[in-house]
Amino acid sequence: MFDEEQFTGTKALAASHAFDIGALESWLQRELPGFAGPLTVEQFKGGQSNPTYKLVTPERRYVMRSKPGPAAKLLPSAHAIEREFRVMQALAPTAVPVARMQLLCEDEAVIGRAFYVMEFVDGRVLWDQSLPALDKAGRGAVYDEMNRVIAALHSVDVAAVGLADFGKPGNYFERQIGRWSRQYLASVTEPVAEMERLIEWLPSRLPASALDASQVSVVHGDYRLDNLIFDRAAARITAVLDWELSTLGHPLADFSYHCMAWHIPPGVFRGIGGLDHAALGIPSEADYLQRYCERTGRGDAAALLADWNFYLAYNLFRMAAITQGIAKRVVDGTASSAQAKATGAATRPLAEMGWRFAQAAG
Repeated sequence: MFDEEQFTGTKALAASHAFDIGALESWLQRELPGFAGPLTVEQFKGGQSNPTYKLVTPERRYVMRSKPGPAAKLLPSAHAIEREFRVMQALAPTAVPVARMQLLCEDEAVIGRAFYVMEFVDGRVLWDQSLPALDKAGRGAVYDEMNRVIAALHSVDVAAVGLADFGKPGNYFERQIGRWSRQYLASVTEPVAEMERLIEWLPSRLPASALDASQVSVVHGDYRLDNLIFDRAAARITAVLDWELSTLGHPLADFSYHCMAWHIPPGVFRGIGGLDHAALGIPSEADYLQRYCERTGRGDAAALLADWNFYLAYNLFRMAAITQGIAKRVVDGTASSAQAKATGAATRPLAEMGWRFAQAAG
């Protein structure tokens, strides 16, 4: 099991992600209304992709997200903090809880890499998906709230919030499989046979539900418990974090990714696979899917479950491609947390699990 303390709170700036705090303070003094130093900076312990910092002044607190290095040293399309900024700014007036955006800086001359600043949202981050600190009713309430918010996200009118051009046209799954195949191949440090099999199998086995071009929504791309901030006293999400992978896409890709927790055992990715969900007060995956379908008015839960092995195989493949990218960053020296090495090592077991779901799909 993971020690939650290693992810909670802040630490001193890692040497690999240190920057000129004076230069940042001077820029904020000029650009951010109401900002008043002196400024102190701490780095949040969690996060694998984009380093995240707590900016503290005598009167206010902010959060800064940055790329892990200059764009010239990063994979194309990775670490898209400018997209994070745009989507959260657009979702502010909707039912999806997000932090208030302050400023985006794409000028690498300020601190050596692009970054944005947003409000600091106080609350709880719940790392263990079995929610051991809560009672049965409390766990059920947290899971229902997660379901409510992802259903709200997938119900947003993308044109009304100015995100009609936030994704590319064409079949989402085909594009994503192609994207992550290329990203994996560009990041290989040690070949994984199951990834090569999935790269070949997935494009040929797309179910009809995945090919439905009418199903388009904002997708978060990494919607899970520990990317949410909850109110300290209630089962209410106050902010959804980490929008780096967000785009316009198929809502079932997003929702089935979220549901992988029911299949991944407790450990590296803190899943709830193999636990007694009923005893814990956590809904079954089928009940969770049914509630999502009721809230969105999208799809039939029983029919979707018939294709579920494909969706799980796809998402495990996608996760393995992401963790392989982290493994490559460890080699390149641009990984953003101490847990990056362990996360990168998860590529093979994720791919092996994905291939088992592919085989179960027939």
